[in-house]
Amino acid sequence: MSDKFFFKGRQTPKPKHSSYGFNTKRAAKPGTEDSPLALSVQNEARKAEVEAMLLEHQLIATIRVDAEADENIADMLSLINTPKTVSLDAKPNRNDPCSCGSGVKYKKCCGA
Repeated sequence: MSDKFFFKGRQTPKPKHSSYGFNTKRAAKPGTEDSPLALSVQNEARKAEVEAMLLEHQLIATIRVDAEADENIADMLSLINTPKTVSLDAKPNRNDPCSCGSGVKYKKCCGA
């Protein structure tokens, strides 16, 4: 039961929790100055291509050229090829004019 009816005086304030307010310990977004991507390619020509893609998409990475290691640019490709949100056209209301051009209300024409 609440003590506001029975207690005269100052209530103790609620403690501040770590989830309160601005989150300072959030994960850094990959591909930024704080968290650059670590990529590896096999030759200098491929390095130039990857740098062009990074510049186009405004990402930051450290690129290592090693002919014996496998190419590892999966992190960059996953950031570049993120899925886009699909938005649908709004369905007309019942009393709106029909979109087929008949001049009748939608509910009398195509909405039946």
